[in-house]
Amino acid sequence: MELNGADIVVRCLAEEGVDHVFGYPGGAVLYIYDAIYKQDKFQHILVRHEQAAVHAADAYSRSSNKIGVALVTSGPGVTNAITGIATAYMDSIPMVIISGQVPSYAIGEDAFQECDTVGITRPCVKHNFLVRDVKDLAETMRRAFYIARTGRPGPVLVDIPKDITVASCKYTPPRGEMHMRSYAPVTKGHQGQIKKAVQMLLAAERPMVYSGGGVVLSDAAPELRRIVELLGAPCTNTLMGLGAFPASDDKFMGMPGMHGTYEANMAMQHCDVLLAVGARFDDRVIGNPKNFAQNPRKIIHIDIDPSSISKRVRVDVPIVGNVKDVLQDLYVLYEQASADTPPNKPALAKWWQQITTWRGRECLKYEGSDTIIKPQYVVEKLWEVTGGQAFVTSDVGQHQMWAAQYYRFDEPRRWINSGGLGTMGVGLPYAMGVQMANPGSDVAVITGEGSIQMNIQELSTCKQYHLTPKVLCLNNRYLGMVRQWQQIDYGSRYSESYVDALPDFVKLVESYGHVGMRIDKPADVEPAIREAFTKYKDRLVFMDFITDQTENVWPMVKSGRGLTEMLLGSEDL
Repeated sequence: MELNGADIVVRCLAEEGVDHVFGYPGGAVLYIYDAIYKQDKFQHILVRHEQAAVHAADAYSRSSNKIGVALVTSGPGVTNAITGIATAYMDSIPMVIISGQVPSYAIGEDAFQECDTVGITRPCVKHNFLVRDVKDLAETMRRAFYIARTGRPGPVLVDIPKDITVASCKYTPPRGEMHMRSYAPVTKGHQGQIKKAVQMLLAAERPMVYSGGGVVLSDAAPELRRIVELLGAPCTNTLMGLGAFPASDDKFMGMPGMHGTYEANMAMQHCDVLLAVGARFDDRVIGNPKNFAQNPRKIIHIDIDPSSISKRVRVDVPIVGNVKDVLQDLYVLYEQASADTPPNKPALAKWWQQITTWRGRECLKYEGSDTIIKPQYVVEKLWEVTGGQAFVTSDVGQHQMWAAQYYRFDEPRRWINSGGLGTMGVGLPYAMGVQMANPGSDVAVITGEGSIQMNIQELSTCKQYHLTPKVLCLNNRYLGMVRQWQQIDYGSRYSESYVDALPDFVKLVESYGHVGMRIDKPADVEPAIREAFTKYKDRLVFMDFITDQTENVWPMVKSGRGLTEMLLGSEDL
């Protein structure tokens, strides 16, 4: 069978089981768009900006374990997509980006809408390809999906010159599983290392489990829960790992790090054996590495990526492998070994007594109000109304931290946010991707009046495709996290952090054909959220909550400080 390059692209997407492609057309990809017009295997979602296309594809993957796909044109189409690609790369999200390129003969000639896509994206992709021959196109597409989903996941870009999309060649369907001689990631953990980890855990008096986004990405939440129950140890989830261990479980310590709970940070610092699972000891989690290393402890680190192990913190037992497989083996070996060498239960009981004392600080307690809306209260009410079952996307800033602290996630892939890059503007396009991947589910966007305006044009996309997320804007008229840092570290000099000349969000949202609400009284918070999820279940609803301008995110570990050097409130300033 002979096909042109554009038809090969579409055929490969269908073969990979792709159901949705998020994109924006342009001259270099018009042959591909013509091929899309003639097929019925997947739906194309026309966004209003290429950055939103990549964010939506990113969230599609995060919330479903499918491969998100974005399609953009050359030049500004690609450069507009870079922020979305870098966001996915920092959080290890599997995704394929297809970009158009000027014709092969024009590359390097400064042609209209030409840029060095391979060079520009190299630092923020797992891998990228420039297709020079139509005969290589099908194999390149298959490799892109294989590389994106295996090993440590990540975005892969395929750059296709326009002449390649019109050229034809014989097309051969895929045969058997994909294998690449130069790329063979390890999946099974070394049995000897796992046995060392078992012995270390059996001897522990103060064990602690620290899990991250790798648990979610490898669908290892059931295995994590089993091992935590078996160990009887406390467990903390990073920002990217929330939901991997249920927040409703008594063993859950909350989130660690800069805005983590007092008990999680103290337990991380004072445990004697730390089991790190799919986490990378990020600077926002452990604070100052020298401070973290002051307390003697043994560290077991499980990760699919060998370069992440001992990168920031020296570990004692490195285990390279797929988190799900390693945890399964660890469970079996620990269960067997504990029959002969039971764990130290009296020491464990004493450890839990200490944790109970730390919990007694009630670090997430805040002062309520009958006259002004507290942002934490809005998140709590969202959790109550949705029964903790909604998919929650967030933008970046104070509202992101309050969502992480007060919406208690019991399931993985329900919390969709930009962790590593910290990208403002992701919330609304993330919600689009989530809803396309999970039709019929409740989707909430927690955002601020600053972040939402970065991709607010996607309200138009939501209208066109009948997407109905509920947007909760915690509007404090400030770039809140910037203002908080300026208050604490810059003598309350609020340089360019106050947001003036805001739109009337209700009128703006209504102009896009959606439902808008303005809420400025605490008594109206819960009724508004309930109305959005019931009366307006089939509509996009934008709730503009006018919140306390002075509220800060506590606890807080200042940059460069150690985990135990937490500020628990304004009284610590």
